[in-house]
Amino acid sequence: MVLVKIREPAVAGSFYPSDKNFLIKTIEDCINHKFGPKKIEEKEFFAAVVPHAGYIYSGPIASWVYASIKKANYIIAGPNHYGVGFEFSTLKDFIWKTPLGEVLVDNNFVEEIIEKCNVENDFRAHEFEHSIEVQLPFLQYRFKDIKFVPISIIHSFPSQELLEKCKELGKCLAKAVKNKKEKWIFIASSDFSHYVPHSKAKKIDLELIKEIEKMKEERFWKKLVEKEASVCGYCPIVTAISFAREMGAKKGKLLQYKTSGDITKDKSSVVGYASIIFY
Repeated sequence: MVLVKIREPAVAGSFYPSDKNFLIKTIEDCINHKFGPKKIEEKEFFAAVVPHAGYIYSGPIASWVYASIKKANYIIAGPNHYGVGFEFSTLKDFIWKTPLGEVLVDNNFVEEIIEKCNVENDFRAHEFEHSIEVQLPFLQYRFKDIKFVPISIIHSFPSQELLEKCKELGKCLAKAVKNKKEKWIFIASSDFSHYVPHSKAKKIDLELIKEIEKMKEERFWKKLVEKEASVCGYCPIVTAISFAREMGAKKGKLLQYKTSGDITKDKSSVVGYASIIFY
């Protein structure tokens, strides 16, 4: 018998409310925010990019994807901000806890990708990392009884070798999904430009997003390096594009883009946030 462990929330009370009712209200406020989608309107898509900052900053932008997403199982990939653990890390035999309840990890799928996709099982990479955790309450708000697979990717220099590894991971995950009866959607967790003036962030980010919408991961990667863009989840983004293409997606679509400056009105040093889908 496998002993299932609890992954306690690391950022409840800081990135999002720790009180269940206040968290539900916060998510609803994000959807109804002037920068939010205002309503639930499901769309068909294979993969998405969503931000992972505190809900007061990026929640209205993230809610565009979560107001559009259909019930499925989810692969959620995020950057490993702490640099602890393996390059590509998942987590088996765990239940992830949030103020809205518990989310099961699909252990069978995790075992499959450990065997086939060069992903390691490693708790250290997930213990304190927020980029995956902050996505779960949005999904729990929409749906009950979901399962997911977490993948943390080390935030390292964007080399050509790393690009190829991310592309291969996307293909491998898609091939695994194609053999399953259940529907799976890939969610890439990423913020865009960090701590630059609003005008600079918007210019760089929208240029990168154009390549993402075209599903041109090589050009996205090249521009990322050339412009020294501080996009933390470039690996999950490339993995999402590769996954979506393998699943049959033809293009991406930007649903919403704003910076923290749009929220706080302080545009001297901002972080960029985007919601993008691939279909």
